[in-house]
Amino acid sequence: MKREIFIYDKNKETLEFLREFFRENNEYSAIFIKDTQSLLNKLNKRKPETLVIGSPDELKGISYSKIGCPVISMLSGNITKSIRSLMQCNIECYLISPFHKEDFEYKLKTAISKKGLLESIYGEKKDLETVLESIHLISSTLDPKEALYFVVSKIAEIINVERCSMVSIPPEERNHAYVVSTFEDPKIANIKLDLKKYPEIRKSLSTRKTVVIKDALKDPLLKAVRNIIVPLGIRSILVIPIIFRDEVIGTLFLRTSRSNHTFTEREIRLCTAIASSSANLLYNAFLHEKIENEKSHFEKLAITDYLTGLYNVRYFYRRFAEEFSRTRRYKFHLSSLMIDIDHFKDINDKYGHRIGDIVLSKFAGLLKKHTRKSDVLARYGGEEFIMLLPQTPAQAAVAKAEALRVLIEKHRFSEFGRKSRLTVSIGVSSYPAHNIKDKDDLITFADKALYKAKSTGRNIVVLYNSHM
Repeated sequence: MKREIFIYDKNKETLEFLREFFRENNEYSAIFIKDTQSLLNKLNKRKPETLVIGSPDELKGISYSKIGCPVISMLSGNITKSIRSLMQCNIECYLISPFHKEDFEYKLKTAISKKGLLESIYGEKKDLETVLESIHLISSTLDPKEALYFVVSKIAEIINVERCSMVSIPPEERNHAYVVSTFEDPKIANIKLDLKKYPEIRKSLSTRKTVVIKDALKDPLLKAVRNIIVPLGIRSILVIPIIFRDEVIGTLFLRTSRSNHTFTEREIRLCTAIASSSANLLYNAFLHEKIENEKSHFEKLAITDYLTGLYNVRYFYRRFAEEFSRTRRYKFHLSSLMIDIDHFKDINDKYGHRIGDIVLSKFAGLLKKHTRKSDVLARYGGEEFIMLLPQTPAQAAVAKAEALRVLIEKHRFSEFGRKSRLTVSIGVSSYPAHNIKDKDDLITFADKALYKAKSTGRNIVVLYNSHM
């Protein structure tokens, strides 16, 4: 089945380029749309794999949330204005004229891949949220981990054992297991076990049956790990598989140093009954952990620029508002660096956008490596980056900017070979200053200083002053 692409562009040269590209690539079904209303009607009926547009201004009157798919913008004409529009529309993927088929194909495949990934993630998130609601109904009085600790503590109270743990076996990972609860300490969780060192657990998993080691010093099953067990004083071991919906999801794992007798039939029956009733709890604990990890992942995804891994501009402005308010309240210093890669368009034109993206990512990593924990570093848009320096006066900010400029100039990016290099222009502004009335002024003045740096030869640091 062909991948459907919507094209909404009014530039004749761009349309000619796109028509030729899609004639040569039969895996796509290109739908050319002439007006905004037709675009809205089609988007309401179905979502394409990708929407290709010209200037972002062509989407005026259309909420980005209604588009529901990745957008590629084909920029020509006033590039600076178009890039600012991109930032306002939150469009991250674009090409700048002149266009090349290889670059467009790379951008198109990246956008389609991103759409598939997001659909998978959001689908799984919805499933997990549904499961979470079910968990709340099943276990409304106890957290699954608290309930599991109660179970292992109760067993340890009734049976004299050195170790009593609930072990989780993730379905996708059969070489390792995780101790999710142990009676020794309720805070102990997610201890990773190498199952090569636990043949008794491996046997229980493979046979789906209870394994009883009467004498750990003699049982042949433990021959390969005897040197590990002997120093621990372990004599008897009991492993009971925990089965949920016909899948072994974990084990109840007991060890004792009793030398006079092994686990009794009564103890085994008791532990088997408890293990069976704990299947829901263990499964819920596994899902709870997975949901928490997914939640953390989504929170990070929402504030991160996907290409560079830095904060996105939306999160930057949120943090900026907090830092400026704190700075004004406590009369601290606050400085801003606006960083722009010099002649980055030439890099894209010479090496292609794929190499350009790699360079941007590496460049961002280099900046991040030389950023304090208190600093806020974000991708501002395109090849522009912004850094907020709390409690940093003007001269210290200039020194920091100069150090970054020299660092970038000396760094050799392997994608360019030995001769080429990367340089940056940096605009600096600092608060307090008599002409900075609010937080927006700090960014505006850093941007003006950057413009001055670019217009006076680039590869330079400029501190804003009132004469600019």
